Amino acid sequence: MEEVKTLVSVANDVKPQKTVLTYGTFDLFHVGHVRLLKRLRALGDRLVVGVSSDEFNTGKGKKSFCSFEERAEILLATEYVDAVFAENSWDQKRADVKRFNVDIFGMGSDWAGKFDDLKDCCDVVYLERTQDVSTTDIKKALAKISAEDVVELEQSLHSALEIVVNLASSVGRSK
Repeated sequence: MEEVKTLVSVANDVKPQKTVLTYGTFDLFHVGHVRLLKRLRALGDRLVVGVSSDEFNTGKGKKSFCSFEERAEILLATEYVDAVFAENSWDQKRADVKRFNVDIFGMGSDWAGKFDDLKDCCDVVYLERTQDVSTTDIKKALAKISAEDVVELEQSLHSALEIVVNLASSVGRSK
């Protein structure tokens, strides 16, 4: 009987996990993503991320550079994300809040007010975005690079590599 009391008291001492939920495409993973995930994770004990599926992105008129599977793997490789699942529609969020027993629903400030309808089942927070970095801006910058620019960059890198190799071999001969 003493053993049962001990187990019950231990169970009563266990702090319930606070679960945070967010969503995103998380394409071309960058420091803005890392900082957002870090701040979201700090709000609770577990961070669950709904990653936009390739099919959902297509429906939104978006094309991801990385596949859903790759983006999910990248997120799981961070120290902040505990679980990922596919986001397949705009209207699945309420069911996901219930399914994952969510305490806090968090998004970037660019979504401010868009998910306030979830306030009846969890706290809703909007965190400031990292200034001067976004996947959209990265994609626009990459789109401006021409094939000629790539060839020129490659030639410059080969020239730099030749210089390094020549220096390394001349240093080796002088010993």
